[in-house]
Amino acid sequence: MRVLFAILVSGVLILSIGYAAAQHHMQQDHMDHGTSATDTREFVHLPPQLVEHTIANMRDHLFALQQINEALARGEPEMAGKIAEEQLGMSSLRQHGAAEVAKYMPQGMQDAGTAMHKAASRFAIEAQNVGVTGELKPALGALGEVMAACVSCHAGYRLK
Repeated sequence: MRVLFAILVSGVLILSIGYAAAQHHMQQDHMDHGTSATDTREFVHLPPQLVEHTIANMRDHLFALQQINEALARGEPEMAGKIAEEQLGMSSLRQHGAAEVAKYMPQGMQDAGTAMHKAASRFAIEAQNVGVTGELKPALGALGEVMAACVSCHAGYRLK
C-alpha cells in the first residue's frame, strides 16, 4: 500500500514538473519570436506592511504544500491532512491575519483565497479518509484543487 501510495504521489509530482517545464518552454518560444510577454495581472495595492505580510504568508503556504507532498510520499496521508488543515485550511485563517488583508483585496482575489482555504480543508478530510477507505485519488484530487486556487490567484493578481 505504501509503495503504491509513493508511486502515485511521485507520478503526480512528475506530471506537475513536466507541465511546468512545457509551459516555460512555450513561453520561451513565444518570447524568442520577437514578441514580448507583458504582465497582464491586476496589480493589487496593499499597505507596505501588508505586502510583506502577504508574501510571507504565501511562502508559508508553499512550504506547507511541500510538507504535504513529503508526507504523502512517506505514505502518511493523515499527517498530510493535519498539515493542510493547520497551515492552509479554514481553521488557519486567523493565524494568517486573513481578515486584515482581505479588505484591501479585489473580490476575485478574495474568492481565490477562500477557494484555496476551503479546498485545503476538503483535502484534509479526504486525506484522513485514505486511512479508512484506502482510496488516494479523492485526496490527490482535492490537493489539486488547492494548487489550482493558488495558480488561479497568481495568474490574475500581483503585489509589489
